[in-house]
Amino acid sequence: DINLAYLSGFKRIDDKSTVAMSLKFFSLGDITFTDDQGNSLGNYRPSEFSIDGAYARKFSERFSGAVTARFIYSNLTQGQSVAGQSTKPGTSIATDVAVYHTQPLSINGLKSANFDWGINISNIGSKISYSNDDQAKDFIPTNFRIGTSFGIDIDDYNSFRFSLDLNKLLVPTPPIYAQDTLGNPVYDDSGNQVIAKDENGNDLGMDPNVSVMQGMIQSWYDAPGGFSEEMKEFIWVLGAEYWYDKQFAVRAGYFHESKMKGGRQFFTLGAGLRYNVFGLDFSYLIPTEQQNPLQNTLRFTLTFDFAGIE
Repeated sequence: DINLAYLSGFKRIDDKSTVAMSLKFFSLGDITFTDDQGNSLGNYRPSEFSIDGAYARKFSERFSGAVTARFIYSNLTQGQSVAGQSTKPGTSIATDVAVYHTQPLSINGLKSANFDWGINISNIGSKISYSNDDQAKDFIPTNFRIGTSFGIDIDDYNSFRFSLDLNKLLVPTPPIYAQDTLGNPVYDDSGNQVIAKDENGNDLGMDPNVSVMQGMIQSWYDAPGGFSEEMKEFIWVLGAEYWYDKQFAVRAGYFHESKMKGGRQFFTLGAGLRYNVFGLDFSYLIPTEQQNPLQNTLRFTLTFDFAGIE
C-alpha cells in the first residue's frame, strides 16, 4: 500500500531562535515492473525519503525568517535497466528560505484579531539523476508559495481563521517542439530539438535545458501559451478553521489546480483535538475532478508537546 510517514521535532535555543529536524518517508507500495512487451520483471517497492535541518529566528515582534537544508534520496527504479541503461537511486541537496509577518488588528466587538502573511521558496537544489548519464538530469520541484491568513478571537472560547495560499513551480515549462510533416521531431545542426513557432514567428516556449537558477527565473515567463498559461500554473488553496476553547477544531478547505496543469481539484474536511500535551488531527479528502490516491481515506496526525510537561 502507498504510505507517507513524517516525523519532526524542534528545540528553542532562546526567545528568538529555534532549531528543528524532520524525516519524511514515502513508499509507493508494491509495484510490478514490466518490460516493453509487458512481461513481468518482478515486484518492487519504490520509495523516497528526505532529512531536513532548519533554523528559525525572530527578528522582531512581528517579523521572522527561517532556512532549511535538505537531503533527498529517491529510489524509484530499484536498479532496473531502462532502455538498455542501468539505473540508480537519485540524490539531491536542497534548501528552503521563508519569511513570516504578523499584524495585530483592533476590531470592535472582537477580543482580538490578526492578519498574517508568509513567503516560502522551497527545494532550491541540484538536479537529480537516476542514471550514470550526467546529461540526463531532472529539476527537483522548486516551489514558490505565498500565503495569507486572517484570524479572529470572538471571545475566550470561540475563534476562527481563514487562509489563502498561492503556489507555483519554479521549474521550466516544457516548450512545444517542431515536427515535420510525418510528425517526427525536428533537430538543429547541434542535435537539439527545434522549438515550434506561432503564426507571428515567436517561439512557443523556451529551452528547458538550463541551470537551476536560470530555470527558476524563466519559469515566470516561459509558458508556450504566454501570460494566460502562466496564470494557470498557479495553484490556489482556501482554508477555514474553527476552534472551541483551544481544545476542539473543525476545518474545511479547497485545493484547485488548472486542468491544463494536472487538474487536481478537491475538498478537504478535518477535525482536531488537544488534551494536555497530546494532539490528534484528522482529515478526509473529497476529489471533485479526477481520481486521487488519497480519496476516501482518513489521515491523522499525532502530536506530543514536550514543552507542556512540567
